Amino acid sequence: MQLLQTQSNNGDFIFLLYFLDKELFHLYGDSQNNYTELNNVENIRHVILAFDDEQERVIGCGAIKKYDADSMEIKRMFVIKEKRGNGIATGILKGLEKWAKELGYGKCILETGPLQPEAINMYQKNGYESIPNFGPYVGMDRSVCFSKTL
Repeated sequence: MQLLQTQSNNGDFIFLLYFLDKELFHLYGDSQNNYTELNNVENIRHVILAFDDEQERVIGCGAIKKYDADSMEIKRMFVIKEKRGNGIATGILKGLEKWAKELGYGKCILETGPLQPEAINMYQKNGYESIPNFGPYVGMDRSVCFSKTL
């Protein structure tokens, strides 16, 4: 696997977001519409793409954006189904954490959903702890939030 730092206007990132959104709508139905604006990635300058060494194709992504003076929010984590379970998401996550730290941030926060137990497990295995829903996710019952000090 190779990681590439890029921005949200990258065509491979946009390509993967189509499949991420399709999967989320399959899991959560029309309630996913409540998250459309929250998942806006326009003008995000910190995106990581994962590429398959053998096929040279994009297989995963994730992004970070400033949440507050000390925190970056992890956004749009996704790995294509046939490549899951191979440590790709962890590799992307560690790359995002390293980038956030290099930018001077001391913490990463994120939101995921209760119907994504594999994602929740992956975050917990990587040191993320459950926190009360933050910011726009307060009061949203299909949000599960996590934090990690870098």
